[in-house]
Amino acid sequence: MEKTAANIGDVKRFESQHDCRLSCGKYGAIWPMPTGDCVLGHERIHFDPWKVRFNIMANSSLTRQFIRETNRIFVSNIIKECLRNCTVEKSKEILVRVAVNSTSLTLDWETDESYKINIRTTGTATFVDIKAETVYGARHAYETLSNVITGSTANGLLMVSSARIHDRPIYPHRGVLLDTARNFMPLRQIRNTIDAMASSKLNIFHWHVVDTHSFPLEITRIPEMQRFGAYSPTNIYTRSETINMIKYARLRGIRILIEIDGPSHAGNGWQWGPMAGMGNLVVCSNQKPWRSYCVQPPCGQLNPLNDNMYSVMKEIYEDIIEVGAPEETIHMGGDEVFIPCWNATEEITQKMLATGFDLSIQSFYKLWSIFHSKNLESWDELNQRQFPYIKEPKPVIIWSSHITDPEIIENHLPKERFIIQTWVVSNSSLNRMLLDLGYRIIKSTKNAWYLDHGFWGRTMYYNWATVYNNKMEMHPNVLGGEVCMWSEYVDEFGVESRIWPRAGAAAERLWSNPKSSSYQAQYRFYRYRQRLISRGIRPDAIIPKWCILNENHCM
Repeated sequence: MEKTAANIGDVKRFESQHDCRLSCGKYGAIWPMPTGDCVLGHERIHFDPWKVRFNIMANSSLTRQFIRETNRIFVSNIIKECLRNCTVEKSKEILVRVAVNSTSLTLDWETDESYKINIRTTGTATFVDIKAETVYGARHAYETLSNVITGSTANGLLMVSSARIHDRPIYPHRGVLLDTARNFMPLRQIRNTIDAMASSKLNIFHWHVVDTHSFPLEITRIPEMQRFGAYSPTNIYTRSETINMIKYARLRGIRILIEIDGPSHAGNGWQWGPMAGMGNLVVCSNQKPWRSYCVQPPCGQLNPLNDNMYSVMKEIYEDIIEVGAPEETIHMGGDEVFIPCWNATEEITQKMLATGFDLSIQSFYKLWSIFHSKNLESWDELNQRQFPYIKEPKPVIIWSSHITDPEIIENHLPKERFIIQTWVVSNSSLNRMLLDLGYRIIKSTKNAWYLDHGFWGRTMYYNWATVYNNKMEMHPNVLGGEVCMWSEYVDEFGVESRIWPRAGAAAERLWSNPKSSSYQAQYRFYRYRQRLISRGIRPDAIIPKWCILNENHCM
């Protein structure tokens, strides 16, 4: 790339590599790749970020307020691109007009996230027209607009003087799972994750907030959960903090999907039942040797034959419904149920035999499905009471497991109510078989999108190219996918570099599902990583800086 500041003959000279990158190649520095028209001009506007003016065309006070907050976030982000002082004397004005058609703030799998941007420059000003059906499409448009802006080696910022971009995501579910139960993650770390997700147009923060190890989520109806389950009184997410985090994410176009895992992956936080006269809510809790009772220590599995356990779960659901959006659903976990735990618990086997079950594997699977069925009934009842105007019951999500085996799933989990999040290897036939049966799926490809791999056991580390090249099926029942950051071997001090920038590679796969490979995307990806850094994220290095500065010399 040429980097001097003059034009010689027909060769356009740019003041920096970032300047050149704004319109180098069809998509410039835009991440993720737009799915529709993308035409970027080669001329630049040198401007002061405080000279950006906004005109909001929206039909409700709530949507106008949302866009005003989006404007504020946008200006904050582009100011961080300034290399020196942001002030530019005699800067042209940048006039941004955003038109949003819908008054709805609903964010779910049906939400229209499309947008159109048109940039044109006259002798007096630069005009940016944004059109979107919803505030979330408009928010994505602002994110793209920030991608056609970079810092100037002088003061202020540079922006392409003309552009036309039409864009919409391929998949409605584009997520990051963060486990905050194995190791507690401070709110600051979660907000950083949400900020990086917003920069990547990811829209689902899957919050694996509780597990056997700890229960740090405050449940106001049952304070025993965090009292017995949190690592310490300071390692708790309070109700008000959860509400504020959901609002914080929503302003960045992100849903917070809370997972209350069960019947397995439940232990600490549930052990107070006998003291309260409610019997054993959980069995096999902290049992040893752990390999006889669970997949990983500490052990614990909910007691599906104790009605008090279902009452407690219902109270947990009610708290979650009250803090979330009316349209939001829940993740019910459902993976790695360890049948030998139940089979070794006399209280469970005796009740099974007394109620017509035998102790076959099929009976235990039936017991397992009853657990999900009863919890689904509670979830439906609470939603109907809280939101009587929502007539259609919400589907819930569970992990793939033994009872999602295509040969038996229809006996246990109705396809209208359960969405299956699969965590199988890329060459598994499970996804295709579930789709053929009519189930909706969310993909978390184990040998590409498990970002914790490579740090324990015989697992392998997956670099950003492997994450990027993980193929997605084009099928109406494929809602999308998630990368997963399980926290057994990472905490607040290392989690950002484990997730980023690799999660951004999945973001382009889920937004655009490009036919091209990581090879064609690499230089846009390097610029994307630099943008994360400017916004205060600490992504891992992916290549020597020399190779970024000397393109095509490290192939």
